[in-house]
Amino acid sequence: MTGKSDFTDDEWARVVRAPFVAGMAISLADPGGPIEAAKESMASVRSATNPPTREQLLAEVALDIQAQLQERHNPAQGYRPTAAGSSPGEQVVAELREVYALVAAKATAEEASAFGAWLVRTAQDAADAAKEGGFMGFHAERVSARETDMIERVRDAVS
Repeated sequence: MTGKSDFTDDEWARVVRAPFVAGMAISLADPGGPIEAAKESMASVRSATNPPTREQLLAEVALDIQAQLQERHNPAQGYRPTAAGSSPGEQVVAELREVYALVAAKATAEEASAFGAWLVRTAQDAADAAKEGGFMGFHAERVSARETDMIERVRDAVS
C-alpha cells in the first residue's frame, strides 16, 4: 500500500493538488463568469475530499486535502500555469501527466488506476457543476464541447 511516506514533500504536494488541477483544467477549457467558476471550484472540492475508492493512497490524499481546507490553506497553492510557453490548458494537462507518472512509479497498478480515475471524475464533476453559454441560462449547455475535449485530454494524460 502506498501512502504519503512514499513521496518526498514536493512530490506529495503535487499529488495532493492534482484533483484541483484537474478541476482547473475545466475552468481553463471554457472560462465562464464568476458564478460558473465558483460552482466548478466547489465541485472540485467535493470530489477531491471524497475519493471514489478506498485505496490507502486516495484516502491519505483526501485526508490531507480536508486538513488543509480546515486550516484554511489552499491545497493548490504554489501551482499556476505560466503565461510563457504553451497554453495554460496544455500546462495543466502536462502537470497531470507528470503527477500520474509519479504515482504510477510508486504505487500499485490498482492505486495508480484509481488515482487516475479520480482525477477524471473530478474534471467531470467540475464540468457538470455549471452550465456554459447561453443567455441567463437559456440555451446553455451542461457540458460544453471544449469541456468535453478537456475531459478526454485529462483521461489520456492519466491512463
